[in-house]
This record gives sequence, C-alpha cells and structure tokens, in this order.
Amino acid sequence: MSEETTHLSLKELAEDDRPREKLLALGKQNLSDAELLAIILGSGNKTQTAVQLAQFILSQHKFNINELAKLSVNDLKKYKGVGTVKAINIAAAFELGRRRNDCDVNEKISIQTSNDAYKFFNARLSDLPHEEFWLLILNIRKQVIKHEFISKGGISGTVVDVRLICKAVIENNASAVIIAHNHPSGNLMPSQEDKTITQKIKQAFLVFDIKLIDHIIIGDRAYFSFADENIL
Repeated sequence: MSEETTHLSLKELAEDDRPREKLLALGKQNLSDAELLAIILGSGNKTQTAVQLAQFILSQHKFNINELAKLSVNDLKKYKGVGTVKAINIAAAFELGRRRNDCDVNEKISIQTSNDAYKFFNARLSDLPHEEFWLLILNIRKQVIKHEFISKGGISGTVVDVRLICKAVIENNASAVIIAHNHPSGNLMPSQEDKTITQKIKQAFLVFDIKLIDHIIIGDRAYFSFADENIL
C-alpha cells in the first residue's frame, strides 16, 4: 500500500475542519497557523489529520513560526508523515515569504535609525542556522539602493573580504552603508572579530568618502547596533 493511501486527507475531515474550504469561505487571514501549515502539508499520517500533524509540529517549537522557519528539510522530515516533498513545500513557503520583503527595495525604503535597519534584515537573517554577512547600500538621502549578500559561514562565524565589500559599494555609487550579520546562537554581543572587521571596513570606506553608518547584529527578535552603543 502506498504512503499516500494510508494518510487521512483533508477531504475526510468534517466540513468545519477543512482549512482549504475555510480559507475560501472566510479568507486566509482567519486561519490559524496550524490550519495554514496543514494546507501546505496536504495530508497527515496514519494517526493524525493534516491539522493535527501541523498542531503537533508547531507545539514542538512553542508555536513560534520563526523557530519553525529555521528548520532544514531534513529536520522537517523527522516528523512522522512529513516526507521529502512536504518538507520542501514548507521550506519553499518560508523562503517565498522572506523574498517578499525583497520587493520593498524598489520602493526606496529610507533607513534613518538602527531599528529601521533591523526591520529590514530581521526576516532575512533571524531564522538562519548559520551566519551570513550582508550590505545595505544607501544613497545620500539614506534610501536603499541595494542590499547585497557577501558571505556565508557556520554557526559561529563567517569570513568577510573587505575588498569585495568595497567593490560592491563603489559599483552601486553608495553614499553610505550599513553592514549586518546574524548570530544564530541568539547572543547579541559582538565578538572581537566583529569589532575588528567593522573597523577595517570603516577605514577602507574613508578612502572612497563613503560613510559606514552602522553594523547591526541580528539575534532572535532582537538586535545590537554598533552606532547606538557608540563603538562604531
């Protein structure tokens, strides 16, 4: 017997428990997180409906969507009834949500405070299981020209090439730049390496009359600003 034939499908649920039908009748905003996740799953397992499976998965992560978004495909496959296809669907849904934020760049977002920079990068970096280093390239009015990925590392660090950063900002006619990276551990305090690379970048920018406005460290729903702490 195939895997799919042993699962309880959404069609087998009571009418009031069908998330697809509920979405059509009441709108997507009226569905719970579990119901939305159940739609992505499509079916449950031998003992749980899609909604029950979704509720169980969420419960294992304190019903925190940000925590769920951090899971890899292999992590998701550990749940009974979640095969490769379902795990990929979930991962793709979260990635699509992150990319939606990228469309905002075309609207010339203005970055005036550290909190503005944090909001810009939070959805991109807060749920990653590894470190990434990014640039936020600004014009003279501190409007976003471009955001650019620089490097990817492990859990505790990433290698940053100052020459690549200078190349990126010069090519995009930057007037100012904010650099950002995440700490998967959630610890917001900058390491000595963080402080050293910040100063190297700042000094390199002076040659081109480009100002380094801030270095933002993204944690779990929180951030650290070098500028706010007067250590830039």
